[in-house]
Amino acid sequence: MLLTGYTKEIFRPECNPGFESLHCIARLNEDVGQVLPYLNTVLGGFTYIQDPPSVTFKVHGRLITVHADRIAVNALKDEDEADKILEWLRREINEAWEGREAIEPRQTGLPRPKLFEILKRLPRTNCRACGQPTCTVFAALAAEGVKGSEDCPPLDLVKKENLRDYLAGFRFEE
Repeated sequence: MLLTGYTKEIFRPECNPGFESLHCIARLNEDVGQVLPYLNTVLGGFTYIQDPPSVTFKVHGRLITVHADRIAVNALKDEDEADKILEWLRREINEAWEGREAIEPRQTGLPRPKLFEILKRLPRTNCRACGQPTCTVFAALAAEGVKGSEDCPPLDLVKKENLRDYLAGFRFEE
């Protein structure tokens, strides 16, 4: 076992104290820097930084960054959600470390969808039916994995499928 535990701190972002969601920083009991390329392969890191090492994942619209000495999670509902995510990551870190012989480590992030490619698949009417002010904002959220083809009501079945197929080429955790 590589990671035995951590100490967590839950807080509201200082830059926006009225913000509804919480953030969490978990200070790790052990340095997990060596497992990050393996974890990146197993979980499909959105962004990987080599120096200092860190891997960032997008899960349900949240950013989760694992550093060698800490884990940062944003946009949490409550402390229970933080606990669930941190325990899931602790298990994933330990399983990746224990199975590293069979895992090809990867020190790059996954390819990202292109904003323009998403935008040209949208109606570009800025109708706001998706809840966003413009199709460009919707496209940016889709590129980040927050929105999908089902979130654009004006898209007909063929265009929905086209956008879904394009986005399927990129890994976004559900």
